[in-house]
Parts: sequence; C-alpha cells; structure tokens
Amino acid sequence: MSEIRRLLAAYDVHRATGQACALATVVHVSGSAYRRPGARMLVTEDGQLTGAISGGCLEGDARRRARQAIVRRQPALVTYDSMDEEEDVEHGVSLGCQGIIQILLEPLDFSDLTNPLELLRACVQQDQPAVLLTGFSLSTNTEVQVGERLLLLRDGTSRGALNFEAGIAAQLLEHAQQTLNSGQSATADYDTVAGTLRVFLEVIPPPVRVTVFGAGNDVQPLVRLATSLGWQVRVVDGRPGQATSARFPEAEEVRVLGFDQLSNLPPSQQFALLMTHNYHYDLAALRYLLPTATPYIGLLGPRKKADRLLAELEAEGLQPNQRLVPRLYSPVGLNIGAETAEEIALSIVAEMQAVLKGRPGGFLHQIDGPIHEQTPVLTSSLAPGNNLTVAASCSLS
Repeated sequence: MSEIRRLLAAYDVHRATGQACALATVVHVSGSAYRRPGARMLVTEDGQLTGAISGGCLEGDARRRARQAIVRRQPALVTYDSMDEEEDVEHGVSLGCQGIIQILLEPLDFSDLTNPLELLRACVQQDQPAVLLTGFSLSTNTEVQVGERLLLLRDGTSRGALNFEAGIAAQLLEHAQQTLNSGQSATADYDTVAGTLRVFLEVIPPPVRVTVFGAGNDVQPLVRLATSLGWQVRVVDGRPGQATSARFPEAEEVRVLGFDQLSNLPPSQQFALLMTHNYHYDLAALRYLLPTATPYIGLLGPRKKADRLLAELEAEGLQPNQRLVPRLYSPVGLNIGAETAEEIALSIVAEMQAVLKGRPGGFLHQIDGPIHEQTPVLTSSLAPGNNLTVAASCSLS
C-alpha cells in the first residue's frame, strides 16, 4: 500500500504540471523474478521513475519503451525471458532471475477517472479488499483489449469495464470471487474469437492497521518502521506527556486514555501490540482485546509476565486460554538476537509481516523450492459467443 501511495503522490505532481507519463505494471511472471505481479513503475516523458518493477535490470529498457508508448498513445505488452540464463538480446537487458516477466506499458490519460492509477486511488480510499482485473493477451498481443480494467470491491461496487463475450463474464466474476476469498492474486485465461485473452486478477488488501498500547521511547522506532511499510498505526497511552503527535509524527492517531478508559476505543484492529511496561495497563488492554476479533496480539515482556496476566484473567472467569491464547504472541517478535529498541522493533515488525503473509519467518536458504508463491492460472471452459460488457452492474457477495 505504501508503494501505491508513492505512485499516486508522484502521479498527482505530474498531472498538476502537465508532465505526460505512463505506467509499467508486472502482469505475469513464470518462474523466478525479483518483483511479483502487481509491481508498478511510473515513467514520465522525460524519463523520471517512481517505483520499481525489478531489482534494476528491467528499468532502463522499460523506461525507453514506456516513453515510446507515451508518444504513440498506445499500450504495449513486453516480455522479458531469462530462462536460458543468457542476455535478452531483443530488449538489451541481462537477467539472472530464471523467469519470464511480462510488463504492461500504458500511457495515462489524466482526464480518465478509470485509468489504472485512479482505480488504485479508489482502493486506497476504501477500508475493504478489492480485486483489480486487467485484460492483456499473451498469445496475440492485440491492443483491442489490452489494458482494459475493472475494479470490484467487496461490497459489490465497481468501476471501469471489461468487454467480454457472452458467457465468459459469469466465469470472470466467479474467478474474481475466488481471488477475493483466498486473498491470492491470480491470472485467468479466456478463449475469445480474437484468441486467448489473459486477465490479471490482482487482490488489493485494505491498509494494515496496528494499535500500539504504550508510548515509550522504544515504541518510536517501531512506529517509524511500521509506517514505512504503509501500515496505519494508532498509539494509545495514559500519559499525556508521552502520547503526543510530536513524539509520533508518523502515527495516524495518538490517543491519551487511562487503562480504565480503553472501552472508549473503537474496535481494535488487525494487529495489537502491548508495549506499556505497565502491568495494570497491559491487563486492561487484554481485557479490552478479549471480545475483539483482532487476530494478532503481541505482548512485550517475559513469559512469566504473560503467565501472570493470563492467570489473573482466568481468575476473573474470562477464559483467556480459549479466547486469547490462540492469538497471543508472547514473547513478541522473531528470534534475531534483538537488544536495542531499533532491533526489537525490527523483530516485532518482521513477525507481524510473517503472520500477515502466513509465513514461518525462517531462513530463506533453508527453503527447498521457490521462495515466492506462484500466481495461479485459472482457466475458463466456456465457449466464445457474443460480446458482453462487464461493468458497474456486476457485484460480488
């Protein structure tokens, strides 16, 4: 999400100054690549870059081709193939990723509120997951449908349009629902009269939200690191001198609440961290979190402290072993030998990232196989028919 916000900030500057630009989007990867589908880079007509689509090996050629797309006012699909471990002679780049990477290059129309960045803006403004469907062709590279998009939100609202043949639209919506339910982006192939059209179904999750109970000095590097990832952080503490926006300028919200006032907080968020260094405040925070659906609760401190807190909650009849322990991470953080506040922040944020992505947080060199999940390819068994526009009338339930 932070990358999307940076792209939007640059896009708004270029729009205000009238600087023509194009968007390069990774829409398909086969094999290994530095960036996965959904990675984006904004290119201006004079060659300025925002974002990245690789580790640096593709940016130069993609910039040149994106500027050509601006001049021609036509989208283009470029394929980079590094499977043979030799230089990609066609594009003049040297890759070592052992993968096939396809980049969609699109000149942006500032007046079009359904251009890809405006659709991404709509995602950022929503607190719900969405799926962005982008049409492109692997076999024919026809420009009739390349770059057409449809944004579908969880609540059923949509923006944009995709022109599909009758019958394929239902399959498309089914695939969109599958990706939203799984939380995993995918590509889908559809047989049309013009050839096989591939659609990238990109799941865009809502912003990650974190509530930190505690406003000590050790919380400051954690807030900086978490917000640098685009996470939205709320800091809560009972000390007016500690819980200030001046001490936490990156936080979305800073609130002063005594431990007897936590019931005034709106429902807790995706992640909760207890870093108060105050036993009674931690106890009140756990009472507050017990009935919530917060899936991750990190508690700073030794196991003995956690055991004592759980025992007290058990004595109150709150059943923490059933309602709290499955979500409780204590001691919080990955085992990286952290000592300083910055190292502890890294340990905690890394653990939250691992939980967010469903990963164990181990060493990559010990993994036997790909380190990235491969984007699944969905297929349609429906026969081609008459054209049908999938637009704002479609919905997801």
